[in-house]
Amino acid sequence: MGIENPSFSIFNFQFSIIMSRKLLNEELNRLSTEEYKEAEKLPLVVVLDNVRSLNNIGSVFRTSDAFRLSKIYLCGITATPPHREIHKTALGAEESVDWEYFEETIDAVQKLKTEGYTILSVEQVENSISLENFSIQAGQKYAFIFGNEVKGVQQEVVDLSDDCIEIPQFGTKHSFNISVTAGIVLWQVIHPLFYKQLK
Repeated sequence: MGIENPSFSIFNFQFSIIMSRKLLNEELNRLSTEEYKEAEKLPLVVVLDNVRSLNNIGSVFRTSDAFRLSKIYLCGITATPPHREIHKTALGAEESVDWEYFEETIDAVQKLKTEGYTILSVEQVENSISLENFSIQAGQKYAFIFGNEVKGVQQEVVDLSDDCIEIPQFGTKHSFNISVTAGIVLWQVIHPLFYKQLK
């Protein structure tokens, strides 16, 4: 017979152990692809500027699905679905999240500008906004641009941006994998609105 919430003591401090059971897939309240397509989305899009790795592309699809973003713009050398290597990390999110391809990133940015999006490049530049100091405003639309694994966001794309966001870093590398960057940035900026809009 199992013990519920056993406890132990160290140096006269009493500790309780909380027993947690992993949830089954059917308990996660996942939307079907069809339900996702019809569900309300956040007014945020992602632009991938010449992202080389198909695994990174797939990971951004999966993150965008999890946070229910409106769309992904795939630009330049960024590969497009369907592709086996994208699917390996997207796990089907490439079918749920809307996407569009542009040969030139600047053309995608110009389109988004005409649609009223605030353009934000995630890049290390002069006068960047540190991520913890940035917040989105209710009722506004935002496009977050993530760049190539080596060269980053193109300078001409940075020039078209309304602002640039930078993640503070304190080690020797001063760079994150692009899929990690996307996860950090998107969660940080959307979590204040996430539960209000989508729950």
